[in-house]
Amino acid sequence: MTAYRQVAVHSEAWNGQVEIHPMPGQAYATDMNVQCSSRLRDTSVYPLGTCFLVEAKLTDRLGGPQYLYVWHGDDIKVMSKKEAQVFLGAYRRVRLNV
Repeated sequence: MTAYRQVAVHSEAWNGQVEIHPMPGQAYATDMNVQCSSRLRDTSVYPLGTCFLVEAKLTDRLGGPQYLYVWHGDDIKVMSKKEAQVFLGAYRRVRLNV
């Protein structure tokens, strides 16, 4: 069983639709799919580019491509751009030059 962990995600236009993807600077590809509540994609409430802090787990369904799963009943936590920068700065992986 994979543990849930905090992930910063944001909404963006992708292939003509609103999709949710991980923000850069984390352990996940920025084009990885995020399965979450459709409320996060509602542009009448949350404009494109809105940042969210979610509890997600990395999963795949029956050996398919990996994606991040967010339980649809979780509270929606919107982050300002500044809050997202602080969060990403705290979790950024440091690369050591050897």
